[in-house]
Amino acid sequence: MSKSKIRVALAGVGNCASALIQGVEYYRRAEREEEAIGLRRLYLGGYHPKDIEFVCAFDVAAGKVGVDLSEAIFAPPNDTVKLVEVPKTGVKVLRGPLLDGVSEPLKNVIEVDESEEVDVAAALKESGAEMLLNILPSGAAEASKRYAEESLKAGCAFVNVTPTILASDPSWIRRFKEGGLPLVGDDLTDQVGATIIHKTLLEMLSERGVRISETYQLDVGGGTESLNTLERARDLKRSIKTSSVGSVLPYRAEVVAGSTDYVDFLGNRRDSYFWLRGLYFGGVPMRLDIKLSTVDGPNAGSILLDVIRAVRVALSKGEAGHVLAISAYAFKRPVKILPPDEADKLFEAFVGCG
Repeated sequence: MSKSKIRVALAGVGNCASALIQGVEYYRRAEREEEAIGLRRLYLGGYHPKDIEFVCAFDVAAGKVGVDLSEAIFAPPNDTVKLVEVPKTGVKVLRGPLLDGVSEPLKNVIEVDESEEVDVAAALKESGAEMLLNILPSGAAEASKRYAEESLKAGCAFVNVTPTILASDPSWIRRFKEGGLPLVGDDLTDQVGATIIHKTLLEMLSERGVRISETYQLDVGGGTESLNTLERARDLKRSIKTSSVGSVLPYRAEVVAGSTDYVDFLGNRRDSYFWLRGLYFGGVPMRLDIKLSTVDGPNAGSILLDVIRAVRVALSKGEAGHVLAISAYAFKRPVKILPPDEADKLFEAFVGCG
């Protein structure tokens, strides 16, 4: 049986937010696990996706600010797939702090709303939000930190979807622990993401005796997130991804993983290329070459539904500071990177699925 509503606030109303909000509506009528195609779990910790309620949202783009959340998720420059019609939410997008939220390349794409920014902490408190999801564009480090500050002031758990180092930073961990609030992140792992597929391939081959010598994973994408990543967060993303991928091998190999280019006409789509070379029985060489094509927005949806429900479980347990069970399962850069199967077991035990 479902429990009370999970009240969620969003910092950023881009493609990721669009897919997440549409996803809650898409799965609302599912009653059995077999009806929830695309989800790992219909119920998690006793919560159904329909138990998630979006109560507050912040953005800076004209065309989104002041508009009902159900309409803002389809406003330009958002260009992810449309899954369902979303009914009016009664939640108007508020003008958040700008800071470094719009990069130089995006100034030609996004018109910044000219209204005055709101008091974020006050808005969070008034909405009754239990957690704030930071889904700002990659590279918006100062804006991300500002939202973390406001989350602390408002007494909200904080979920850092971006690659900005927050949830794995000792100073932020200490502050959230002192505040009695859960903190999870950093850098969300996609459901069908290049990083998790790369890690799984390497781990499987290594366990079967293949000695990997060199491997790379390169991504080409369109849309605002890919443009931001290339312009402002390329080195950080590459560092996080390379560290995450290389962690599954029990020996040193040449590993490169990260974004490589932006292609405008791909829109919200992303192409990922995997290549590896190694030796198997008798020192015989082998090579693997794979291409994966996905749409960015929906790729975050399933994992975020799990994260939101798990954070509610963390709140009910009184967890504070970095929550490894959630972060290791859903993010590329937790405090401690765990093998995928170990992270899954830890997460399932935490939410009561084990």
